[in-house]
Amino acid sequence: MQWKLKYYAILFLLPSSVMAQKNANKITTDNRQIALLDETPGNDQITLQPGMKVVTPDTLLIRPKKRPATVAIAADTTSAAYKPVPLIGQLSYYGSNNDYMINYCASYINNFGRRLASVRNKEEIFQTIEGILKEHHIPKELEYLAVIESALRSDARSPVGAVGYWQFMAATARHWGLVVNRHRDDRKNLYRSTEAAAKYLTYLNDRYDDWLLTVAAYNCGAGRLDQAISRAGGEVDFWAAKKYLPKETQNHVLAFIATATIMERLDKYIDSGLPDNFDWASLNYSGALPNAKAQENNADHPLIKRFGVEEVKKMALVRINKPLNLEVLSSVLQTSSRILGLWNYDYYDYVANYLSGETYNLRIPKDKLGVFLANKSYIQSASDKAAY
Repeated sequence: MQWKLKYYAILFLLPSSVMAQKNANKITTDNRQIALLDETPGNDQITLQPGMKVVTPDTLLIRPKKRPATVAIAADTTSAAYKPVPLIGQLSYYGSNNDYMINYCASYINNFGRRLASVRNKEEIFQTIEGILKEHHIPKELEYLAVIESALRSDARSPVGAVGYWQFMAATARHWGLVVNRHRDDRKNLYRSTEAAAKYLTYLNDRYDDWLLTVAAYNCGAGRLDQAISRAGGEVDFWAAKKYLPKETQNHVLAFIATATIMERLDKYIDSGLPDNFDWASLNYSGALPNAKAQENNADHPLIKRFGVEEVKKMALVRINKPLNLEVLSSVLQTSSRILGLWNYDYYDYVANYLSGETYNLRIPKDKLGVFLANKSYIQSASDKAAY
C-alpha cells in the first residue's frame, strides 16, 4: 500500500478563471504531474499526448510511463496508483471499528441480500465499468458505488433529481463533460457516465487520498466534507469526521463498505444468508497502516529527504493561489514563524516570481489545519493588506 505525502492534505482548488497557462505551470505531486490549462478565449482545445488524460474540464493528469508494481490485497489486485479499498476485516485500517462494521454488514446482507442478488448477474454492465475503472487506475471495488447509487439502472432517479447509473445531478454531470438537455442525457449512458464518474472519483481521491472519504465526498460534496474535517479538528479520516457528516452520507459510506465486502468476499451467502455460526475472523487480513508504507516507498520524496518521515508526518499541505503573509499566518495559527519559514523553504521564490493564479503547496502544522480552514478568508484579506 502506497503512502502519499498528501494523505494529510486538503487541497484548495482554483476557480477556472484563474487557471495558469497550460505550458507554463505544472504542479508535481508524488509520481503524477498536473498541468493547468489556459482559460483564455481560443485556447479551449488541446491535443492529448500519450500519458495524458482529462481529470476536470481544466485539468490534465499526466501519468508517468512506468508505474510501480501492482499491489495485491485479499484475493484480488488493485491499481498501483491508489491504495486498495479497505474491506471489512482489514484490521490495520479499521482497528476497533471492525466489530462495528461486522455488525453493520451482517444486518446489511440480511436486509439487502435480495437487491444484491438482482444485480450480481449483470455481468456486461460490471465488465464495462471495470474496464473503465481500470483505464483510470481505480480499484475495481468502486464499481459497487454504482450498485448502491442506482442498482445499475440507467433510469434510476432520486427525489432530488440525480439520474442514471452514477446518480449525477445535472450541473455536476455537465461539469464532468456529460451532455444533459431535452434531447440527450448522458447520465443514462453507461460508458459516458462511467467515464465521468471515474474522472470525478480520481479528482476526489487525489484530494483526500482515502476511498471512504472519496465516497463521502461523492455523496455530500467536497465542501460539506471539508467542513466535517474541520469540525473534527482537521483530521483527514472518515471515522473522525463521520459524526459531523449528514446521516445519509454516513450510511452511504457504510453501505459501500458492506456491499464491496459482500460482493467480493461473501458472495456465496447472498442467496442463502450468513450461517448463524459464521466465523467473521476468517475475513481478517493484515495490511500496513496507510502511513507506514511512506518509509518504504517514498524515501526519495524531496520533503522526506529534507526533513525525514517523522517531521513530514506533522505537516498538512494546503494549496494556495495567492501569497500569504507568514507573520499573519503565524499569528492566526499561533505557531512558530520560524517553523513556517523552515518548512516552506522555497516560499519566497514563489512570492518573488508570482504570477496571478499560480499555486503553492503551503506546509502548516497538521494540528492547525482546522484553524486554517476556519480562518482562511481572514488570513488572505489580512495578508493582502500587509507585505508578504
